[in-house]
Amino acid sequence: MRESPDSPWILVSDSAIHGRGVFAKMDIPKGTKIIEYTGEKITKEESDKRQDRDNENGTVYIFTLDETHDIDGAVNGNDARFINHSCEENCEIEIDDGRIWVIAMRDIKQGEELGYDYSFDKDCYEEHPCKCGSKQCRGFILGNDAVEEMTEEQKKEWLERKAARFAHNAEV
Repeated sequence: MRESPDSPWILVSDSAIHGRGVFAKMDIPKGTKIIEYTGEKITKEESDKRQDRDNENGTVYIFTLDETHDIDGAVNGNDARFINHSCEENCEIEIDDGRIWVIAMRDIKQGEELGYDYSFDKDCYEEHPCKCGSKQCRGFILGNDAVEEMTEEQKKEWLERKAARFAHNAEV
């Protein structure tokens, strides 16, 4: 584990969820602005190019800022880029005046891994299996809103893939 120079609240260490993760250095009260997600501000066109390139090695640190721009945390970013997805998140995102903040949704205990819902859309969920391990895990990094937007046929397919994924994980 290493202390983060970017926030007094966090440590960065290996994560059971994916690669590195961010952990509470101390108890964090609900509502705390834990860290700002920083990086290079890029256009959506550039974002698409980088995501296609970086998706192959699983290190996409691109965060949606608004309708025309994203933030690429891989370029001049900070430790916020290591916060993993969780279907049972303890953090939420607040975008305020062009800045992306990670906020504690509830009291977070020292040593607990921080996570927020990446809420990927339904068009590419198969490419992003979830490893959060929570009781609420959806099997894929797919936002609740995206699940609600699915047709009945898409939901059936998603549930079948989710069941197959969990059966595979139980065997391993």
